[in-house]
Amino acid sequence: MSTGFVVLPERCPADPTWLYESPQVIPHPSGKPWLVGRWGADEMVQAQAGPVRVVVIGHCPVTTARLTRLAGQVTSQSDAAALARQLPGSCHLIVSSPDGTSVRGSVTGLRQVFHTRVDGHAVASDRPDTLARLTGAGVDEGVLAARLATGGRLPAPLGTASVWSGISAVPDDHCLIMTGDRAREVRWWQAPEAGLTLAEGAPAVHAALSDAVGSRTSGPRPLSADLSGGMDSTALCFLAARSAPQLLTFRWGEADLGNDDAAFAAHSAALLDQASHVVVPQRELPALFAHPADLADTEQPYLFTRTLARMKHTVGLLADRGSRAHLAGHGADELFGRLPGYLHRLLRRRPWLALRHLRGYQALNRWPLRGMLAELARADSVRDWWRDEADSLTDRAPAPRHPPLGWGLIPLRAPVWVTPAAVDAAGSELRKAADGAHAFAADRGQHQFRVALRATAPAYRQFARLFDTAGIRLHQPYLDDRVVEAALAVRVHERCTPWEYKPLLATAMRDVLPERIRARTTKGSFDEDLRTGLSRSRDGLLDLFADSELAKAGLISAAAVRSQLLTPQADLTRNFAVEHLLGCETWFRAARHLAQNERRHERA
Repeated sequence: MSTGFVVLPERCPADPTWLYESPQVIPHPSGKPWLVGRWGADEMVQAQAGPVRVVVIGHCPVTTARLTRLAGQVTSQSDAAALARQLPGSCHLIVSSPDGTSVRGSVTGLRQVFHTRVDGHAVASDRPDTLARLTGAGVDEGVLAARLATGGRLPAPLGTASVWSGISAVPDDHCLIMTGDRAREVRWWQAPEAGLTLAEGAPAVHAALSDAVGSRTSGPRPLSADLSGGMDSTALCFLAARSAPQLLTFRWGEADLGNDDAAFAAHSAALLDQASHVVVPQRELPALFAHPADLADTEQPYLFTRTLARMKHTVGLLADRGSRAHLAGHGADELFGRLPGYLHRLLRRRPWLALRHLRGYQALNRWPLRGMLAELARADSVRDWWRDEADSLTDRAPAPRHPPLGWGLIPLRAPVWVTPAAVDAAGSELRKAADGAHAFAADRGQHQFRVALRATAPAYRQFARLFDTAGIRLHQPYLDDRVVEAALAVRVHERCTPWEYKPLLATAMRDVLPERIRARTTKGSFDEDLRTGLSRSRDGLLDLFADSELAKAGLISAAAVRSQLLTPQADLTRNFAVEHLLGCETWFRAARHLAQNERRHERA
């Protein structure tokens, strides 16, 4: 059975209660269903002020009294955006007023909104597979082909589009407004202007992240947290320990002897003297790519299939040790890492500073001079980028050290196993995306940060559901709206530089992190885990793709997949492409089965 919710207009005859085990229903004033779904008691707050009704679903530390006061400031749907900007956490917000109902998610895409039509009426949900079950929708093979032909690198909006036919995804900076039987997408949020210096912006990041963690550690739930040894998870642990000193920290052991995560994690663990610490050695962990036929869920192809078996094992271990809430640092790489697209604008506005940054990146990443100059000279628009990528899907892959200075994070190239028909379908989808494409920010660097957040947030949403199955609430504070806004408000060339690792986070967490962690310049490598995992799981992968549903649909060549799995490779690039392919294969099998079952249900 599904979790989540469906939003119905008053006159819609659809009955989605069968989708949920013990469904909860919030009615329209007429008594007809308005919200139908399944949510935890601590995940939902509702309030009413006159004719305005407000429902918050997700993590949002707001009281009913405060939400009622905020609802009293809403007279129409145009006021709902102001209400949303005052809410902390990461949640869905549904507002009903005399001029309709609005549904909005979070600005990262961790909480997304989807919609379709049922019996001529607009219906919304937090999950596209829920709407697919409700309508009997099948797979959108064009969107699926685009995902396959871009190797998991497809940016939003196409990269976050629904893979279910006839079901639309609302952009993360838009909301859905339902009026009568109609629905329209309206932009309500835009990224802040990145005008603050590092010194000016760091206190706001500190305050937002402290509030985000504090709101998750004040309750009675036994708490666990990742402690990898990196800055992201360590910051969360030390913030959490202020109000939950007896937390349980968790870490996977490393296969690569050159991975120094263990030393940094041990240093932090020693300072968290009231906490308990669990390190699971490699020999007790499932191999990467183990149980390749397993499925995350039916919402969309899962990005992180290589660790799916390992994560399920981890969730079981944490549940056995009593954890009921878990802190993870997902989103910090996307929010604070190095994305050098900002060099375009910086070069034109402050050329001497840009040249200094360029020399630093060249020394750090060994960018080829010719490729770097060619990228910096490009004056293409976002629409140009999409069209160029559509035309270049089958071109030779760029050099390994190609400077990532474009509107996307990396050039899009089709893996060798994607069929010509699938490449053609993907190219068509990319060109359609170009027609409506717009930059998420005028600065390419700011645009890249938003692309990175939106690329992984849906997978982190699926990740959280793995924890839900064991009764553990997964919290990802870096993806809270107010944390994201605080980080994006800082000048891009100050929050990422070639000389410091995550300088904004390091500055913001100066009084939180141990100095040894704050000054760390290395990042742990899991290449050996990947190599050994693929070697141990290769037979299972070969068996799975020998009977590939994607191949039967004409989207990939099973023979080409087999050849690539059996051919030695010089680097790990192909392994990541295999991971994405595996996510598409397992999802496609489940999606076809789901669609067939719902058609049978509809006939019955």
